Amino acid sequence: MTVLPYLVAGWIFLIGVYGLVTSRNLIHAVGCLAVTQSSTYVLLLAVGYRHGGTAPVFSDAPTDSRVVDPVVQALALTDIVVGATVTALLLALVLQLRKRHGTVDPDALSELKG
Repeated sequence: MTVLPYLVAGWIFLIGVYGLVTSRNLIHAVGCLAVTQSSTYVLLLAVGYRHGGTAPVFSDAPTDSRVVDPVVQALALTDIVVGATVTALLLALVLQLRKRHGTVDPDALSELKG
C-alpha cells in the first residue's frame, strides 16, 4: 500500500485551507472551500482502492477474488453531490450579499459584525 494518495489528499486540503485563510473575496473563499472538499474525494478513493480488485457485481467472479468495497464509492459519489449543493448554496448567498451590500469583501461588511 502506498501513501501517495494520502499525501495528495493532505496537500489539496492544505492548499484549500490556505486559500480560505488568505481570501479577501467571498467568491474566492467559496472556491477554496470547494477545493478543500475535493481532498475528501481523493481520500475516499484512496481508502477504497484495492490493487487487482474487481467490481463486486459480477456473478462469474470466483469467490476468492479481491473485490472493491462499493460503500466507499457510494460515499464518494454522495460527497460530490453534497459538495456541489453546498457550493451552489454558498454562491447564491454571496450573490445576495453583493446585491444588498454592494461588496463581496468580508472586511467591508460592517453590518454583519457582532
